[in-house]
Amino acid sequence: MPSDNPGTHPSTSFSPVRFAALGDSFTEGVGDPVPGGLRGWAALLAEGLADSRRGVEFRNFAVSGAQSGDVLDRQAAAAAAFRPHLVSVVVGVNDTLRRTFDIRLLARRLDLVCALLTESGAVLLTACLPDPGAVLGLPAPLGRPLARRQAAVNAVVHALSERYDAVHLHMADRAWVCDRSLWSADRLHPAERGHRTVAAGFHELLAARGLAHGATPGLEAQQPPPSRARTWFWLATAGTGWLARRSTDLLPQLLCLAGAEVGHRVCGTGRWPARRAEAALRSALAAVAPIGSPAAGERAVPSGPLPVPRGSMEG
Repeated sequence: MPSDNPGTHPSTSFSPVRFAALGDSFTEGVGDPVPGGLRGWAALLAEGLADSRRGVEFRNFAVSGAQSGDVLDRQAAAAAAFRPHLVSVVVGVNDTLRRTFDIRLLARRLDLVCALLTESGAVLLTACLPDPGAVLGLPAPLGRPLARRQAAVNAVVHALSERYDAVHLHMADRAWVCDRSLWSADRLHPAERGHRTVAAGFHELLAARGLAHGATPGLEAQQPPPSRARTWFWLATAGTGWLARRSTDLLPQLLCLAGAEVGHRVCGTGRWPARRAEAALRSALAAVAPIGSPAAGERAVPSGPLPVPRGSMEG
């Protein structure tokens, strides 16, 4: 009996394509409001996965504020029970914005999530994301620690994408940061045009693999961009709340990290923070267990580090 997995026999079965999306507010759809709630890139992509002969079942498990631990503990099992053909896992920015950031723990969590969701043959979708400090326009002393953290997350995502043969969308270049029309008023979430651009990028990569058969999501926004008044309203309401929360969590640590960097520059040891981050990344990649090893908490540490891919992984 032929499989209904679109990644194995796309033309032999016409059961609905099941697509699950996991992650945080980026995937939940924040920045792309529609009547009745949020839409976002994953919902836009779902519309372009099927054709007239085959429908699509889409479930969005993403929750605003989620970190890698939330995806592992709360979203992954529910998504696996859905038995998706396609599953997206885009998470990590919220981890970088916390004082508890640990790249080794994040790598382990994402590896477990990817293993669980792909063991039944699902095709994995991943993305590396822009540096949040650059998007927010933080001054260099505060932005450098965030940039290193996001670069480490992206390196882990690249490595896992290669390991699990994921459909990987590269979004970390400066074109994403510099094009303000892609971002909403909060400067952390895509606007409608940004969500459409993400959906179209994934659609192109999936179509190249024969996994997307519908129309490519349109790039032009159907709603007007946020006005200056709306931007100021966000800053005075939700933006103030966000800043207050981060002022008691991330900001003190960023100030400490920035102060430490200045101290190292004065003492002539300015490369030490970067070298420490590189060592933590190497340890994180080495701690990711290989496919085929014991399940979940019983995985053994591999004998050598997982190499970070150097080339493009856009397909």
